Amino acid sequence: MRLATIRTATGTRAVRVDDSVAVETGDADVRALLEHPDWAQRAAAAAGPSHPLAELDYAPLVPSPEKIICAGLNYRDHVLEMGNELPEYPTLFAKYAPALVGAYDDVVLPAVSEQVDWECELTVVIGSPVRHADDAQAAAAIAGYTVMNDVSVRDYQRRTPEFLQGKTFEKSTPLGPWLVTPDELPAGGWRITTELDGETVQSSTTDQLVFGAVDLVRYLSAIITLNPGDIIATGTPGGVGAARTPQRWLADGTVMVTTVEGVGRLRNVCRKETIPS
Repeated sequence: MRLATIRTATGTRAVRVDDSVAVETGDADVRALLEHPDWAQRAAAAAGPSHPLAELDYAPLVPSPEKIICAGLNYRDHVLEMGNELPEYPTLFAKYAPALVGAYDDVVLPAVSEQVDWECELTVVIGSPVRHADDAQAAAAIAGYTVMNDVSVRDYQRRTPEFLQGKTFEKSTPLGPWLVTPDELPAGGWRITTELDGETVQSSTTDQLVFGAVDLVRYLSAIITLNPGDIIATGTPGGVGAARTPQRWLADGTVMVTTVEGVGRLRNVCRKETIPS
């Protein structure tokens, strides 16, 4: 099953995405849907207004998550290309909801930086509250998976040892287009890619993850209760612009396509921010 949040003339709506139409579930967005303990049955039985797929305007999958938690340095190939050793524990940072944009929205390149990088990521969406989980409980708490590009402002990121300031610029982070439930996906090792203007700049598989989805849910649940609609980005593979010689950055007009095989695809045009005079 696929679930999405779409924009309509009367506000956002959670929908079940079928082969030819998207059917409203009666909830304002995917987070509101997941807050129902019986969300899967509710979504499967939804029979609300429908929308042709070609006309959908995707909002961020979860427009206002309680938590956006990201794992850094979590692909073996990326850790090595950045000259680091494999971590013993997950490297964690956060984003805030104003950073999010929809699957096909423009990505804003901040006016204060010329060093904006791309990072394709498989992303976990939590479907039930979980705390102090074991592996089985962690797996059961995962509602499904989506796609995120953790667009990173590298000069701000590197100003201090903490990553946050380079990771949560407004309107920088596409998330979507939908959630895919685990039963719809094959075993792991999904191909994950970023293309810039048709050129593949990242290409790996999710079996390169140091800490997988279940590992991260288990680890995080020891720190804080994870709640429905929480987002966990699992990290990016090799091929980022900061690791290239010479380094390469996103530019105004660049078309960025982010794909996780079987999960989804983002297509975003980068637009340089203008500051009103």
